[in-house]
Amino acid sequence: MLWSVIKIILFIGLVAAASWGAIYLLELDGGVRIVMAGQEFNLTPLMAVIVLVLLVVAVWLLLKLVSLLVAVLHFINGDDTALSRYFQRNRQEKGYQALSEGLMALASGEGELAMAKAGKAERYLNKPALTNLITAQAAEISGNRRKAEETYKRLLTNEKTRFVGVRGIMRQKLANGETETALKLAKTAFALKPKHEEVQDTLLKLQAQTGDWKGARETLSAKLKSGNLPRAVHRRRDAVLALSEARDVLEEGKSIEARESAIEANRLSPDLVPAAVLTARGYIEQGNKRNATRVIKKAWDAQPHPDLAAAFAEIEPEETPQARIKRFAKLLKIHPDHRETRLIDAELHLAAEDFPAARRALGDLAEVDPDARALTIMAAIERGEGASDSVVKGWLARALSAPRGPQWVCENCQHIHAQWAPSCDNCDAFDTLSWRAPPASSVSSSTGIEMLPLIIGSIEDHGADTPDESDDSDKITDAEVADAEIVEDTGPEKTEK
Repeated sequence: MLWSVIKIILFIGLVAAASWGAIYLLELDGGVRIVMAGQEFNLTPLMAVIVLVLLVVAVWLLLKLVSLLVAVLHFINGDDTALSRYFQRNRQEKGYQALSEGLMALASGEGELAMAKAGKAERYLNKPALTNLITAQAAEISGNRRKAEETYKRLLTNEKTRFVGVRGIMRQKLANGETETALKLAKTAFALKPKHEEVQDTLLKLQAQTGDWKGARETLSAKLKSGNLPRAVHRRRDAVLALSEARDVLEEGKSIEARESAIEANRLSPDLVPAAVLTARGYIEQGNKRNATRVIKKAWDAQPHPDLAAAFAEIEPEETPQARIKRFAKLLKIHPDHRETRLIDAELHLAAEDFPAARRALGDLAEVDPDARALTIMAAIERGEGASDSVVKGWLARALSAPRGPQWVCENCQHIHAQWAPSCDNCDAFDTLSWRAPPASSVSSSTGIEMLPLIIGSIEDHGADTPDESDDSDKITDAEVADAEIVEDTGPEKTEK
């Protein structure tokens, strides 16, 4: 509306200026005297201006006529398109101007304007490869998915723009959640341009989601060959895919094939905990305890993990708690000061009912780095040493409100997983799960769970409590004793129990 008013005002101003100029020229005295070939011409100021304008127009027409004559000469000499180029030159200028304006509008995020300019450019240029691409991307910006998909389909008819059309439709299907169709389109796009990094990543992600581990490994190899993936990352992700393939084969009951795939995954990435565990259990089934021990120790050297300790315990399921402590000593000495080592050591001594040794192994973890596991172990130690109910319950109450400790956390979206998986269940990102403590939450519990240690009993009262024969410690329920002695489902004593 405002622009229309401005244009009207400018038009009126120009008309008024032209009228004033004409009146001014009519009122001027004198004129222009031209003498040529014995002829004399006297022009008034207004007539002189008119003649000047006509002269400019005549020169412009002369130049056009010369250009036309040149085009005719080229046509006569055999250039069949010379005349058509001459008459289309003005249309091309207008078309390329509209195309340039469309690209600027697209870069500025003005989808509707970009589509309008692309339509105008198409009328003048007849170059659908350019204008359809602008139209499709402009429709995406505007949120018009239907028009975008229709335009991308038109790009499929041209061999030069076929890849762009396939990629565009693939992105539309992904946005609509049509995974199966998107996977087929990703394979087509990959066949057209195997070195395109975005297509490689999309295809790999979709293959991992659908469990096509063999195809995913081929895509991963293509990424390595095209230089889009470092070799070290390729080995790690190839190990993840080999492990996933092994787990699927194991579910089908093919234990031999699963064992071979697990061994390959462990060879590719010895620090991949799930691969080491699956490989070790395969060796245990074969009775090859030596190789199982070797695999677990190598993985433990890279990263101590409770699943590794559980698999290590399975090597000798019938051993006594004292024998297990002795055998575990060789594993635990690899990282003696690691948090997981201290927790495992404390659990082993708890199973052997050596509570002072368990306290020494745990050290100050329950105070300086408390989580549910450390606090539960502390509750079991207190119970084993004969502490009062209030002290044991105090530790258990703290365990309820404490962090759970390291878990499988997605590095991309911070989603927590109960079990390791090749892809995140929340964001579908591939190979993003790592064993670490999740980000601490600053939200307070609405149930007042932080007050439980004060309500049930003070932990610091343990020094003042001296159990005697007349106390009520024998009245602790079986459920409370079980709570105090539960450590972690993945602990090495699980097999013993």
